[in-house]
Amino acid sequence: MDPREYQLMYQVEDRHWWYQGMEAITRTMLNRWVHLPNLRILDAGCGTGAAMTTYLAEYGKVTGVDLYPQALEFCRKRNAPRLARASVLNLPLAPASFDLVTSFDVLYERAVSSESAALKEFFRVLTPTGRILLRLPAYDWLRGQHDKSVHTNRRYTKKLVHDLLEQSGFRVEHLSYVNTFLFPVAVIKRLSERIFPPKESQSDLALNPGVLNNLFRYILTSEAPLAANIGLPYGLSVIAVGKK
Repeated sequence: MDPREYQLMYQVEDRHWWYQGMEAITRTMLNRWVHLPNLRILDAGCGTGAAMTTYLAEYGKVTGVDLYPQALEFCRKRNAPRLARASVLNLPLAPASFDLVTSFDVLYERAVSSESAALKEFFRVLTPTGRILLRLPAYDWLRGQHDKSVHTNRRYTKKLVHDLLEQSGFRVEHLSYVNTFLFPVAVIKRLSERIFPPKESQSDLALNPGVLNNLFRYILTSEAPLAANIGLPYGLSVIAVGKK
């Protein structure tokens, strides 16, 4: 990821509609599919640490791992207590030491040369009944300027995520697309970028939604019960729960 993105993430993720909506979806997924107290949680690719120091911490003791020192520095500003600098391809952690691994928008990055290798590492550090909660961007045809800024290697379908989890030893318990209701808006934006490419590559986080922030947050948050139960048929991201 472009190091400048970490500064931007740190500045906006406490109030940006996308992060707030994904928090609501993640909470609902955890309550529906994990629902255990006092978990030992690994946030694999913890970024600037907002998830691990806020809502994930409500479910247990969270350890954060990230490859980039810029990200870990922001985690320290959030007073994250347990951090390690490492690649998800080679975790410096003991086998069977976590009940839950979360990985939010990490495995798609160019720095992750093999999703399967990372998933096998997640499998290794989980207890025999442990679970993974995985989120990845959807549909390769939706690539845009955002993907250039965050160094996207590829985007995913539900089938691809299902196959990667199964091949790594997990039993898939639930799969859904998310960010469905705003999907048409995103498609229009991506298509417009191809017709009128911006002068400077920037991620979607650089766009200030202004007065629409609360509306977009409400729309995305409203998907949470659907995504966690019956699942949604398409969207901008794929979210999955797998059990060891």
